[in-house]
Order: sequence, then structure tokens, then C-alpha cells
Amino acid sequence: MRHAYPPDEPAGSARHRRAVLYSHDTFGLGHLRRSRALASALTQSGVVSSAIILTGSPVAGRFTFPPAVDHVRLPGVKKLPDGSYISQNTGMDIDGTTALRSGLIASTVAEYEPDLLIVDKEPTGFRGELLPTLEKLTETGKTRIVLGLRDVLDEPEVLAAEWARKNAVEATERFYDEVWVYGPRSVYDPTAGLPLSDSVRARTHWTGYLRREIIDPADVPEHPYILITPGGGGDGAAMVDLVLQAYEKDPDLGPQAVLVYGPFLSGEIRNRFEDRVAALGGRVVATGFDSKIEALFAGAEGVVSMGGYNTFCELLSFDARAVIVPRTKPRLEQWIRANRAEELGLVRNLDQFRDGLTADSMIHAIRALPAQTRPSQAGADGLLDGLDVVIARARALMDINVQSAAE
Repeated sequence: MRHAYPPDEPAGSARHRRAVLYSHDTFGLGHLRRSRALASALTQSGVVSSAIILTGSPVAGRFTFPPAVDHVRLPGVKKLPDGSYISQNTGMDIDGTTALRSGLIASTVAEYEPDLLIVDKEPTGFRGELLPTLEKLTETGKTRIVLGLRDVLDEPEVLAAEWARKNAVEATERFYDEVWVYGPRSVYDPTAGLPLSDSVRARTHWTGYLRREIIDPADVPEHPYILITPGGGGDGAAMVDLVLQAYEKDPDLGPQAVLVYGPFLSGEIRNRFEDRVAALGGRVVATGFDSKIEALFAGAEGVVSMGGYNTFCELLSFDARAVIVPRTKPRLEQWIRANRAEELGLVRNLDQFRDGLTADSMIHAIRALPAQTRPSQAGADGLLDGLDVVIARARALMDINVQSAAE
């Protein structure tokens, strides 16, 4: 039964609306950071009064959240090189961990009774863990359900095979009221290779990229610097190594680089990088993880980064001249995004297939940063309406619920 409200504030009224954002987070920071940006926009705009993020990220507790946003940490899982998964620390096998996660999701949603559920990227959740919750919500019909997709998922053929294996197309057709693509259709269509019905395509909305702001003010260097960030860092060792090679080979290369390893680049690899950073005598300074990285983006003369979705949104939002070094395994997602962004004049793509990844190519790219055009000069401002569109679509969807209840 729904919670009781005063007579002039019925269940589902704007003042008491709630949202849940599901983020499976088996790797990296992207899903959690995207969900945090969405939850912040929805609560601060007043579209919902509160939101809960369901996340499997092991570093969720190291982020700050707006007052009306909380999170529930799902037991973590780890992806192995062969593509299989194991439990991160529960002592259970992967089937037991998935069942535990699924139960936590179902109980949280049942108790919280959201008016809106936004699912990030995976229509059925990790290993199908979301299906029992989607079934229940569809039966009751009180919660609007949205699938949120980043601008690029993978090569069309690869993505189609993956969605077929996971029965993701069937789930999208059956459970989701709308699909939101967090990018402009003019840049890329991540659904192009999927056999979606005309009905689903009619309820698909391209929002534009999700604009980022400085959430937590932080001290940044007063002197000029370039920011080096591999995102979460779990697959960023090659990029960090390349930047350090460039500074080691060219003693006149500048300005100073501020290197943020990310929380998942650690152990022996990071220790070796730390020795090399120390030998550069202050030309590169490094830190492990900075949850306030937006301030570093805003103050940087330029950025060298990998090509993840959140990093790309920050580059556009803070109008940063950027060199992107995209990964190409296990997905071509970052390469597709960086290649398309370079075609539009938004960034420089240091393409291993075209340029080769050598110290010399990185030296040249860093030296050329001051002459690059900023994203705004290529029309980036017109690509960043995502949060405004999300707010409008969320309000419209939940108003349908209120109208249905009144009838």
C-alpha cells in the first residue's frame, strides 16, 4: 500500500515523488557517476523529492551525494579476462551473489515504492538480476520504467549479438515505458543495429549529453597544468605509461601534468609509476583518486584522457582542449566515440590504428594542445541539453501516472 499523504498532496504528487536509479557497476566509475548526475538533476529540479541509487561500485562511499540522494551498495562482482564473473568479497559463488543482489534490489524497490525507475545500460540487469523487480513493477503499473543508454555502446554487430544472448530486446519491448539515449542522434545512434520494434523506437528520446558542473569545490594548482586522467583507471595503465614516456623523453615538455590514477589502478603497476613520477622532479604530480575531479577539469590548460562517456561529458562541459587515447578492447565504444568526436572537431583522437601509440606521438599531441580549438568553437554547447531533457521527460512520465490515478 502506498504511503498516506495529506488530502491536497496525493501519492505521486510532485512533492513526494521518488526515483530509483539502477547501476550494475561491474567495472569502472562510469555508471555510478552518470547515475549521480541524473539523481542530482532530478532532485534539485524538484521533479522528485528524493532518489536512491542502487550500485555495485566498490567506491560509491567515497563520493558525496546531494542531500536528497542516497545509495544502496550491492555486493560487488569482478570480471575475469575470459569474460566470466566472480564474487568480489562475499565468499559466495557468482550465482549466489547474483541472487543476493537481486533480492536487495527487489526489497529496496518494494519498500521505497518509486514513481520512476531508471535503469542504466543493461535492460535485464547484471545476469538478469533485475527481471523479478521489472516483473513486479509491470504487474502493479505504479512505476514508470526507463532504460538509459549512453551515446555509444559497441559495434552494431557485436551489440546485437550481446543483446540477443541476454534477451535484452525482449525485455526492452516488454518492460520499458521509454528509452533515453544520453547523447544527440546527430553524433551517433547506439541502437542502429538492434532489432527494436517501431513502437520502442517511437518512445526513444535522444537527450543530448549530460552537462557536468563543479559539485564539490576543491583546490587546484595556481600555475598552468594539463590533467591526465584514465577515468577509473582499471584499464588505464597503457595510457599513463605513454604520458610518462613523453615527459621522460622530452625534458622541455610542459606544462606540469597533474595525473589522477583512478581508484582501480593500484598495486605493483602504480608503485612503478610512482617511482617514475618521482624521478621527473615535479614535472608530473600524481594522486590516486579524486572524487572532486570536476574542479581539475575546469582549471586545466588541456586534458589527456581515455574516451569514457563521463570523461567526454566533462570535456565538453568544461570546454577543455583534449587528446583522447581510447581503449579498443574489450569494446570499441571509446574508439567509436573519439573518432566521431574528432570528425566533429570536438577533440583530438590519438588513434592507435592511425597514429601509433609512441612517446613521440604523445609528445606531439601534448605540444599541439594549446593550438587546438575548444569544443565550444565546434558547437559543443548545443550538444549538452541532456539533463534538461531528462527532467522534462521524467516529469511528463510521472504526470501520466497521476492522471491515470485520478481517472
